[in-house]
Amino acid sequence: GVVGIVSRTSVNQALLDALTVLQHRGQDAAGIATCQDGRFFLRKSNGLVRDVFTARHLIRLTGTMGIGHVRYPTAGGFSSAEAQPFYVNSPYGIALAHNGNLTNAVSVARQLVESDLRHMNTGCDTEVLLNVFAYELQKLGKSKLAPDDIFTAVRGVHHRCRGGYAVAVMINGFGIIGFRDPNGIRLLCIGKRDTGEGDDYMIASESAALDVLGFTLVRDIGPGEAVCIDSAGRLSTRTCVDKPGRYPCIFEYVYFARPDSILEGISVY
Repeated sequence: GVVGIVSRTSVNQALLDALTVLQHRGQDAAGIATCQDGRFFLRKSNGLVRDVFTARHLIRLTGTMGIGHVRYPTAGGFSSAEAQPFYVNSPYGIALAHNGNLTNAVSVARQLVESDLRHMNTGCDTEVLLNVFAYELQKLGKSKLAPDDIFTAVRGVHHRCRGGYAVAVMINGFGIIGFRDPNGIRLLCIGKRDTGEGDDYMIASESAALDVLGFTLVRDIGPGEAVCIDSAGRLSTRTCVDKPGRYPCIFEYVYFARPDSILEGISVY
């Protein structure tokens, strides 16, 4: 389960609450990454959300944007090193969490090491996805990012990666990005909350996480679509594949999702 929030106020408690609502999607590990003043703050470990995060951990997770994850291992091992989000410092500083499976993770990891000169530290396909995204951004050679650059990088990810994936990304100095695989196998939605000073935005695996934090479900992110929410709360969206499909996994409805969620406009209940 993944979540990402860009807010006018601190997001640490909101991310914790959202992960608690999404706990059913993974009980093996949990993690939160936030960003403030050009620095990332990360806490992740094996265990339930309530055990991974204590008050002293939350206090250190400062910032008005962040992403979170609960893990149910489907690739890699059970080491706490494979808890998400994952982080790379180049380019910009990027943290990423994802739900899904890359079916070509082994071959892409080999390309990353041999051709792209990226370092892989685990056997987890999330690290593969993160390094592909980072490399696609690095190729652009921009010192300052714009939404168009993000969409170009996501298009590159779709070109190289196969499988089902719903992704939450945080880029230092830019904001939060959410995107889904071109077939829409894994689910991701976006919500909005009016604060009086502007809109807060949230992306999550299920709409129930939006509800508990007072966000209104705007819609599901489309297959192959990417949404960018910059640190000022401006939203940009684009479909980053030429021919998206729509094949959501039936297991989401009969096994993974909460009954009070609405997925692809359909009540799980």
